[in-house]
Amino acid sequence: MKSDIEIAQSTKLLPISDIAAQFDILPEELELYGQYKAKINQSFFDRTKNIPDGKLILVTAINPTPAGEGKTTTTVGLGMAMNRLGKRAVIALREPSLGPVFGIKGGAAGGGYSQVLPMEDINLHFTGDFHAITAANNLLCAMVDNSLQQGNPLSIDCRRIRIKRVTDTNDRALRNVIVGLGGRINGIPREDHFMITVASEVMAILCLADSISDLKERLGNILVAFSTDGQPVYCRDLGVHGAMAALLKDALKPNLVQTTENTPALIHGGPFANIAHGCNSVAATKLALKLGDYAITEAGFGADLGAEKFFDIKCRKAGLRPSAVVLVATIRSLKYNGGVSKDNLAAENLEALRAGSVNLKAHIENIEKYNLPVVVALNRFGSDTDNEVNLVLNLCKEAGVDVALSEVFTKGGEGGIELAHKVVAACEKESDFRYLYEDSLSIKDKIHKIATEIYGADNVKFDSAAEKSLAEILAISDPALGRDYSKLPVCIAKTQYSLSDDATKLGRPRGFTLNVRDLSLSAGAGFIVVLTGEIMTMPGLPKLPAACRIDIDENGIISGLF
Repeated sequence: MKSDIEIAQSTKLLPISDIAAQFDILPEELELYGQYKAKINQSFFDRTKNIPDGKLILVTAINPTPAGEGKTTTTVGLGMAMNRLGKRAVIALREPSLGPVFGIKGGAAGGGYSQVLPMEDINLHFTGDFHAITAANNLLCAMVDNSLQQGNPLSIDCRRIRIKRVTDTNDRALRNVIVGLGGRINGIPREDHFMITVASEVMAILCLADSISDLKERLGNILVAFSTDGQPVYCRDLGVHGAMAALLKDALKPNLVQTTENTPALIHGGPFANIAHGCNSVAATKLALKLGDYAITEAGFGADLGAEKFFDIKCRKAGLRPSAVVLVATIRSLKYNGGVSKDNLAAENLEALRAGSVNLKAHIENIEKYNLPVVVALNRFGSDTDNEVNLVLNLCKEAGVDVALSEVFTKGGEGGIELAHKVVAACEKESDFRYLYEDSLSIKDKIHKIATEIYGADNVKFDSAAEKSLAEILAISDPALGRDYSKLPVCIAKTQYSLSDDATKLGRPRGFTLNVRDLSLSAGAGFIVVLTGEIMTMPGLPKLPAACRIDIDENGIISGLF
């Protein structure tokens, strides 16, 4: 079989204006970025605001192996399969970060015959959205240091600056740095930090904002620092939120591309689910709901991370009500959760498969807590044996959920027909979607509820730094000023490889304590980030980065992306 990039490069792309016309998008509502990419502007939303929404389908997954298990591939293939059935289906995905592209994964635009195209552009600079987010974030950081340099009129405490600089590549050497060295003219020396762009609050804000005015207000609400007398300093106090919004005005518009079968796809925003809320933009999801009878979106990593945040943060903030959930499982992931090493996942191992299936059962039970129908998509790999496939199919039937084999990697939309039929049927079932917790719960109680009911923890332990940060957040919370931070949802950052905060605890861990080491307020995004275990907001590169395999020839043909 051809490689992902060979399949992508051999696919005949249609002009993006033709893709748009299939779904009644007018030429004046498109802003072209070459022949095969476009942004959709506000005029489309204005024209279609009274059109009823389609049904919303979330694609999520069990806990993955370090290589990923094909959730995006399944999402793309499901959308193509539904279009083959004559359903108007539009997928809405996140944009890939350059961190994983050059780190481990080597690309994140689907795979095989179920990809979004042009995959080279999508995996690299695309339409410049991430660069705009990086620039806006770092402009705010520069304004903080400039304020310090210019006499510090806001009395910013250098030891309590909360905003961090960002870059969209994995660079562990930038996690902790000293800035302002070299004498008085070069600024005030202080400790600083870098995060990866997708973990920044500006990224989260872009993905949750529904207009320029909303974007600007959210940017103004970013908690930047504390003053020397303990008062909060916000982005609006520096007067830079307007300039940041100007940098982001085009990035706010969703991107339209196409699949390997020339069906429409929206790709917009890209926060990680292990260190952020892990969902594509609200704007793109709402656009997909207007364009199609079915909008198919995904949330990052396993359902314990991406799906929980999709339901409890994104749906809560945007007023979205999903109709069904697709839970992607793979035999190799289940064997990994059953104790098989990454290098031995291709060998048949029914004992490990059965042992690891407790992970699948946990995710099924968790999704059912939101009162939503679940369809398991068993994403089949070439190494999967019939015995292994039959074992998983029977386990799903015992759990009382629909299951379908997905072969969209090798067959495109045709390989997802069975899955598409079952998902359409699931969308017709009555459901009463609900959140896991109410806004009125305390911050600690929200964390405890997620830890015990979704992760399976017995308890939650707050380190001294976390207790101090929580006290700071509550101290500046003032309902009279419209900032009751205790009512915000929580965004828990933890490892994606385990239901616990310890990546080595596979399957369905029991009897563990979730360790909360710190909290930070994302007042602009509207949630509280909870750091657990050893999770990092700036990843590092592996011993052999994917960047070493990526190349370009004299004709401009890129290789090595997959």
